[in-house]
Amino acid sequence: MLNFKKNTVFSRDNHFAESFEDTASGGVLAVWGSPNSGKSTVAFKIAKHLADKKKNVILLLCDMTAPMLPCAVPPSELEIEKSLGSILAATHVTEALVKYNMVTLKKTPYLSIVGMLKNENEYTYAPYGKVQAEELIDCLKEIAPFVVIDCSSYIANDILSAVSISDADNVLRLVNCDLKSISYLSSQLPLLQNSGYDMDKHYKVASNVKPNHGVEQMAGALGNMAFSIPASAEIEEQYLQGNLLGELSMKSSRGFRSEIQKICKEVFSV
Repeated sequence: MLNFKKNTVFSRDNHFAESFEDTASGGVLAVWGSPNSGKSTVAFKIAKHLADKKKNVILLLCDMTAPMLPCAVPPSELEIEKSLGSILAATHVTEALVKYNMVTLKKTPYLSIVGMLKNENEYTYAPYGKVQAEELIDCLKEIAPFVVIDCSSYIANDILSAVSISDADNVLRLVNCDLKSISYLSSQLPLLQNSGYDMDKHYKVASNVKPNHGVEQMAGALGNMAFSIPASAEIEEQYLQGNLLGELSMKSSRGFRSEIQKICKEVFSV
């Protein structure tokens, strides 16, 4: 029997809503996986791909321990006082509150981002619960047809990420090609399986794949991999520069771009 902290989303008395109905185009995609598996990078690149196709998309950044917004968007775009924390601190989350706290970018007009700001953490604001998390996701669905959620790895202590994985139409489950990543997912999956999550909507994804990595061996350990995202030096450079919305132009990034396109076509019909 599994025992969890009180008042977490994995408590036995919690019941999640059923999956949303499939649509021809659009929906909610949660990106989750082992630590350092490239979750944020993949989430940003999927959101950018949709925005480049003139699809209105919202990118939700769940991590409150290491906020990704100031790590992925140039400082010149973030001269704002809009934060995910302000949304979740409310007694009830409304569309007006969410819209006010969305970050819009000059160079990517079809993309809006919701996340924590620099110097903020989970204790900057009042605690939130499952109700606020569900209301936030419901609002995002009403505001935009495409929603991409960058979840943190540690879902046992992260209500927003856990609710996102439950309420999303589909989930990308990323794993690096190493034993530690596989071990991490093996330790976390029982949390989902014992809480009634729909595992059939999860796509298994090999991430940061290099030529010497044994993807076939991984598939043998975790089951068939729906996607295999190759490592890219250009992506790594953008990550270090804090510019994950930059264009990918190098030939070495061709495989990465191709896999992102495959994901968007499979998940969003775009």
